[in-house]
Amino acid sequence: MNVIYPGSFDPITYGHIDILERATHLFDKVMITIAVNTRKNSIFTPDERTGLIADSIAEKSWAGKVEIHQFTGLLVDFARKNNVRTLIRGVRQFSDYEYEFRMALMNRKLNKDIDTIFLMPREELTFVSGSLVREIAYWGGDLSHFVPGNVALALNKKYDGQS
Repeated sequence: MNVIYPGSFDPITYGHIDILERATHLFDKVMITIAVNTRKNSIFTPDERTGLIADSIAEKSWAGKVEIHQFTGLLVDFARKNNVRTLIRGVRQFSDYEYEFRMALMNRKLNKDIDTIFLMPREELTFVSGSLVREIAYWGGDLSHFVPGNVALALNKKYDGQS
């Protein structure tokens, strides 16, 4: 069975990678879907995010079970087109759960065949978010605990001299 792991992944963090690895143990194939949203100010382009994800997991033993896709529009339409009925969402805190629960109900309303499974990252990663990582990068902080080296380098390059 296949699953979709959707998100902006701007940037991918160790929390995302932890959820991704857990998903590869539960499903035959995990389709990471990068939401292309022109209304959102992203630090990385969709192609840059695709490359950063691919490079971040390339050496993982489970990387062969992962596909990376970009999509626009409704996630349920992407799922239907790819014959996938299950979504994986990472939940770090209760506030995440409230938002994700509403999204899961909306997705099910749009496509009654869609189910959402919530996974938690390891405890030490529950506070890590893309927005916090971008803030640390902006101010030139140490990113080594939050993102892979290739992502840290890309963030430092994006923010070089801006703080």
